[in-house]
Amino acid sequence: MQPVPDPARAGDTRASADLLRVIGDPGTAVFLTVRPDGRRRYCYWQPPEPGTGRTGCYVALPTAACDALHSAGRITLGEPLVDPARTTYRVRAVRKAPRTLAAPRRLAPVVRAA
Repeated sequence: MQPVPDPARAGDTRASADLLRVIGDPGTAVFLTVRPDGRRRYCYWQPPEPGTGRTGCYVALPTAACDALHSAGRITLGEPLVDPARTTYRVRAVRKAPRTLAAPRRLAPVVRAA
């Protein structure tokens, strides 16, 4: 999995789509850590890639963009896990409800004059 690039601005739709892809991946657990001084950090664990020699590491996501997604209702925070040094929340993507199509309207029968 490739790290998500830091978007130039929080409203960048491509960056938002990349963030939602990472957050919505069921195999990737994304967390928000809030420190007592108010510092916020969204991150996930990137596992080691076999055969490349790369080790696993934490990947930080752009805080401003994630906060914008949270404000827009695109991601939600789970129950807080509180300890003296930080509060941690599980971050999940909000699934959009499928669009329901309106039932087709029946046309009135055409009556022709004889």
